Amino acid sequence: MAVTDLPLVEALKTKMRWHQARQSVLAENVSNADTPRYKGRDLKKLEFSGLVGASGQSISEPTPVTIAMTSPNHIEAQAIGSEDGFHENGRKGDFEVRPNGNAVNVEAEMVKTTENQIDFQAASALYQRGLSLLKMAIGKNG
Repeated sequence: MAVTDLPLVEALKTKMRWHQARQSVLAENVSNADTPRYKGRDLKKLEFSGLVGASGQSISEPTPVTIAMTSPNHIEAQAIGSEDGFHENGRKGDFEVRPNGNAVNVEAEMVKTTENQIDFQAASALYQRGLSLLKMAIGKNG
């Protein structure tokens, strides 16, 4: 079995490839910001299905977290996103369309590009750290 066949390494490689492809799509959106009737595109969110964690639960299924009230004096918590809870600031979609029909918001695309770059760097750092840990485990600390 090759080191690159390990599920974690393969998942990180897939994630980095996805971020590279997304960067190309986002760059295309920015470069066509003045093209009439151009609508920005984005990749579908990357999903890892079939990966199983140490607990035996699928990695793609998050474990629900609940807040426990250990005393009747505690204030009751409200769920995030509920009508009385906190909401994310900003719009839910891109509604800005210029008179020429172009629907690319350059500022939003640049934010997406920055987030994509940060996520790629995190996956890359995890990949490098994983490989260095494997090298250390087999005794090649070079």
